[in-house]
Amino acid sequence: MRRLALPLALALGAAPPVPAEVLLAARTLRAGTQIAPGDVVVSREAAAPGIAQTPDEAIGQEARVTLYAGRPIPIGSLGPPALVERNELVTLVFRQGGLDIRAEGRALGRGAGGDTIRIMNLGSRATVTGTIVEPGLVSVP
Repeated sequence: MRRLALPLALALGAAPPVPAEVLLAARTLRAGTQIAPGDVVVSREAAAPGIAQTPDEAIGQEARVTLYAGRPIPIGSLGPPALVERNELVTLVFRQGGLDIRAEGRALGRGAGGDTIRIMNLGSRATVTGTIVEPGLVSVP
């Protein structure tokens, strides 16, 4: 039966799976873990679309979901590491012209650089939305 499947697939125009380098998780990585060089291994398997192929695609990124040991790492399950964690104290910065106002706030969400999150201004208890600039610093429009 197996001998018949490959010629049939070729006759129908389907390409057989081609072995390529695929990135696997070396250990189980929980969501939110920043990926280090020892967390991934390169394996020669049938390549699938959307799967990381080189360590450079994953190292330094953050796992958005749990990645299980020995399984391929989907590129969509990786993202930039969070710079601000939920409930973290942050500095709110409002800049306009020569005016620079700073206030202390508490992050109501987590995010990476460039992400928009909600922050509660601790002085006024008002909730504002801002963009994460760097760790602990949020720019408010």
